[in-house]
Amino acid sequence: MALAGVLCGVGLLAWTCTGDADEPVQNAGAVASTSPPPPPTVMPTVTVTTTATPEPEEAEDGGPCEERDLVFGMSTEKTYSGSSRPEFRITVVNTGSGSCAFSTESLDVRITSGSDRIWSSAECRDGDSPKKDLRRGIPYVETVTWDRMRGCDGKNTARPGTYVADLKDKKTKKQIFHLR
Repeated sequence: MALAGVLCGVGLLAWTCTGDADEPVQNAGAVASTSPPPPPTVMPTVTVTTTATPEPEEAEDGGPCEERDLVFGMSTEKTYSGSSRPEFRITVVNTGSGSCAFSTESLDVRITSGSDRIWSSAECRDGDSPKKDLRRGIPYVETVTWDRMRGCDGKNTARPGTYVADLKDKKTKKQIFHLR
C-alpha cells in the first residue's frame, strides 16, 4: 500500500507539472512585460504610383469634320395651330478623336407634302453660314424656323395638312407634323 501511495503521488506530481497540452510552453526565464514590443528593425517600403488621364487629343489642324464622325438628330412638335411657325431642333455631335470645323451650311431642312417639295432652309438662308468648332462629345444645337411659306419668295402660304421634315443627306429620323 505504501508503494501504491508513492506511485500515485509521483503520478499526480508529474501530471501537475506538465500542465495543459493546448497551452504554449513559456520560457521559464522570461518575465511577462506590459510594454510594447520594440519596433521592427526593417521598415516596409511604400510605393505610390500615379496615372494621369490623358487629355483628349485635338485634331492636328482643327480640320474639317469627317462625315463618319458626326451624329445628327432632329426633332419638332407634332402639331402647329393658327399662325405658329414650325421649329426644327437640330443637334450635331462629333464622335471623332478631337475637335473639327463643321460647316453649318450643310444643314438643310427640307419640307415636303407627298412628292411636293415645299421648302428648303438652305435655299432660303440669308448670308453665309458660319463654321463651328465641334469638340468631341459636345453637341452643337441649331433651331431652324419655317415661316409656313412655300419656297423663299414669301408669296404662297402652305395650306393646312400633313408635312414631312427631313435633314437632307443626313441619317436622321424624318419628322411628321401637321399644320392646322
